[in-house]
Order: sequence, then structure tokens, then C-alpha cells
Amino acid sequence: MATKHEQILQHILSLEIGHKISVRQIAKTLNVSEGTAYRAIKDAENQGLVSTIERVGTIRIERKKKENIEKLTFAEVINIVDGQVLGGRKGLHKTLSKFVIGAMQLDAMMRYTEAGSLLIVGNRVKAHELALSEGAAVLITGGFDTNDDIKLLADEKELPIMSTSYDTFTVAAMINRAIYDQLIKKEIVFVGDIYTPSDESYYLYAKDKLKRWYELNDQSTHTRYPVVDEKERVTGMITSKDIIGKDHTTLIEKVMTKNPIVVQDKTSLAYVAHMMVWEGIEVVPIVDASHKLKGVVSRQDVLKALQQIQRQPQVGETIDDVVSRNLQAIEGDESIFQAHVTPQMTNQLGTLSNGVFTALMTEASSRVLRNIKKGDLVVENLTVYFIKPVQIDSNLIIKPELLEAGRIYAKIDIEVYNEKKMVGKGLLMAQLIDR
Repeated sequence: MATKHEQILQHILSLEIGHKISVRQIAKTLNVSEGTAYRAIKDAENQGLVSTIERVGTIRIERKKKENIEKLTFAEVINIVDGQVLGGRKGLHKTLSKFVIGAMQLDAMMRYTEAGSLLIVGNRVKAHELALSEGAAVLITGGFDTNDDIKLLADEKELPIMSTSYDTFTVAAMINRAIYDQLIKKEIVFVGDIYTPSDESYYLYAKDKLKRWYELNDQSTHTRYPVVDEKERVTGMITSKDIIGKDHTTLIEKVMTKNPIVVQDKTSLAYVAHMMVWEGIEVVPIVDASHKLKGVVSRQDVLKALQQIQRQPQVGETIDDVVSRNLQAIEGDESIFQAHVTPQMTNQLGTLSNGVFTALMTEASSRVLRNIKKGDLVVENLTVYFIKPVQIDSNLIIKPELLEAGRIYAKIDIEVYNEKKMVGKGLLMAQLIDR
């Protein structure tokens, strides 16, 4: 039987897109406490099922597919620009295909304004009316209002007309930034994208006998399985090591490893890869919010996916991408690197940010290890001394020196120079992931 939390999520999923919900109403409809209703609504918001807008409330929205993540809903636009809704609330769940800045003559503006777009414009009432008539939503900048008949038209067309106190340029920059952030998110692969669902994977029940492990082993040639209780919640893991010398009639729950490490489908692939290395795990069960088994992910699945990601072109650019792009090996010496300090790499004082400084040291160390050991590193400890601030447009020389390297462990000393003066020093200890 589903928990109250799951029942609320199922109820929210059954609601029409655009439907408004509240904690009180959910609590009353499903006969649950307001606390339970609140927690479930927050979870629904994290899952992209609803969106909460100030002065409007919580609205059921369409969950985005991964390939559609660069499109924003009007509800998200309102949150981005700290705006308020003047009319057409029922259309807040709709997705905008493009935005048009209304800084031109009316007829020219209308040539670009089409159904599904968002017109960003000042207090030009005629433009508001024409855009709504064409099927486009309107965002009024500068904190201006509009006429009541325009608000009624927005309600009738179910197209939002919104107002924000920011100017047009700032609003366009904010929306662009939000789309860009979503593109970066799009590239982050989650375990949910690659795991094997439970109906296609093998698992055991706690009350099964060891004999069942041998049967599964014959069918699957695997040796590691999640163990679930009668409600299919993960309670343990069992491997060939656990069953050595045990009788075939022994219950699984007597020999399994209890409280195993589990992850949810929204856990990033990189996190799971690191965890598998640290803990020496071959298989991780994937569970839902109620700890029910959804599937499993193996070390092979993770490594294969990580290799595919490395081959894909980047769309949005993270700070790590900026660092990686700026770091070049010096000609004739693969163990010394140079980097140019760009504006993106600086802090509010115009000097190299500490985080980027650390990222440069880590990336240079990683490349040295790749050249020598043919493996990637997972940083365990990094001690950094920032000796002198580094100005924008400086050209740094980074010298990582491998002090010690075992099969799964490495120690690296790093020195960073600017114009032949040392500006930073670090000692990095890392575990190695064999490719």
C-alpha cells in the first residue's frame, strides 16, 4: 500500500496542468496533516511537478523532459524576474518558445511576435493588446501597469501578462542566464538516466533461503544482489563473500550486509562513481523516497556512461570547463602548464578567485597523472597556500610534481608562478580510478 506521501504525489500528478493547489486543500481532500501535505508539495516542486509563485500560489506545471530543459515556463519567468501577474494566471504553466524585446516600431515588433513567445516591453498598451491577440504573453518592464481591458483579454486568452520593476536589458540578461544554467544542468547525467529498472534486474527477499541466491547466480552470472523486505524496501545487500560456508537453508537476512549504501535516481553520476571507488562497491541499489527498490546500477554502467559524457560536446559552460580550456601544457614539457586569468575566473576584487586557483591546481595534477599513470584522480585532501593575489590577465605557470604514486594512491606537490614569483603552493593527495 502506498504511503500518504506517495498518495499525495499521485494526486498531484492526476491534476490538470495549470491547476492551483494549496497545503490546506490537499490536507482536507486526502485527510492528511498539513505538515505531511506541505512536505509532499515541496517534494513535488523538487521533482518539477509544481511551481510556487509569490502572490499567485502553487500551480501544477508540466514536468520537463531532459531534452526540453532549455525551455522555461511563464511561472519560472515570474520567479526569475521577481515579477507579479496582472492577468492570464491560467496560462502560467505554459512554455515559452522564444522572447522578443519590444524596442522597435509596433508593426516591426509584431512581425517577430508569434504564438508561444514572450514580448518584453515597457508601458506600450497597444503592443500589449496586439501581442495577446497574436497568442503571445507579455512582460512589462519598469514596474508599469496596464489597462483593465488588457487584463481581461489576458484572462480570456489564458496568456499571462506580467510586470517587473527591472529594466528590459536586465530582464533579458536574467532570462538568458536562467536558460544557460538549465543547459548546464542538462549535461549533468543522473543515475536515473542509466540504471537498470527493478523489473529487469535481480534481487532477493529477506525471507528467501540461500538456495535462491544459487538459482539467481545460475540465471544471471551475477554474484551481488539487493535484498528487499515484503514491501520491496531495500534492507540489505548480499554477495558471494557473505555465503561462503553457509547452509543452503539459511535465511538471506541472517547473512546479508544490513543498511547498505543506496542512492536516489536524482543522484549525479559523478557522485556515484566517486562513492563506488571510495567504498569499493560494484553494485548500488536505486531507491525512491520510501526506500523502495527502483533498480540497480553497476560499476560497468557508471564507467560506460562517464566515457560517453567525455565524448559529448559541451553546451553550457561551467567554471571547471573555463579552467580546463585555459590550462595548456607548455610546448616540449607535458608536466608544466600555463593558464591565462580571464574575467570569469576572478572575484569581486578583480583577483583570481580561491576556488578557481584550487581548480587549476587539481586539473594540472589530474593531467600529469593521466600522462604517467593513465588514470583519473579523486581528490581526498588538498592543502593550499595562497601566497600572493593574482591579477586579472596574468599568465600563470603551474608545476605539479608527483612525489609518490602507488596502485590506487598518489601524492602531488604543486607550485604556481606569476612572472617568475611564486603566488601559490599546494599538496594534493588523491585516489586513482583506473580506466
